[in-house]
Amino acid sequence: MTTYLVLTIIGEDRPGIVESLAEIISDHSGNWLESSMSQLAGKFAGILRVSVKEDKCEALIDSLENLSNNLKLIIEKVSRENYEEVRQIVEVRLIGNDRPGIIREISKTVTDLAVNFEKLTSECAPAPMSGDALFKASASLKIPKGVSVDLLKRALENLADDLIVDIK
Repeated sequence: MTTYLVLTIIGEDRPGIVESLAEIISDHSGNWLESSMSQLAGKFAGILRVSVKEDKCEALIDSLENLSNNLKLIIEKVSRENYEEVRQIVEVRLIGNDRPGIIREISKTVTDLAVNFEKLTSECAPAPMSGDALFKASASLKIPKGVSVDLLKRALENLADDLIVDIK
């Protein structure tokens, strides 16, 4: 039987964090399935999903917890029954003038349509000509039956006149 683990890691960024994680997972015959890792403001932040044989799971968890005092680690077991495979996903890209509350507005609009975020990344960057702050976001959204892509696009475009929404 296979057990799935979702790990969240944060700590001071330094070389070797990913290699240390990969070594421990491999030493316990675990399989690194998917991950997202970044350096944010000098901190390493990562989330990953691992599969491991049930009889090796506790030893893997123990080894991961002993990885380093400098890393904060949260480990959650996920049973296969609770892990839902993605059915219908659309990719959304948004760009517009930055302003406070835009993530709140986007998340409320998406939630009001019963759409779920599978992944969200965002950044603020200077506009090429003016240097004003531009908000950029990319999201993978799971759309339920009964909600059209056009409805989602219109709802997101209504957030601001200058918000450009691209959905694929």
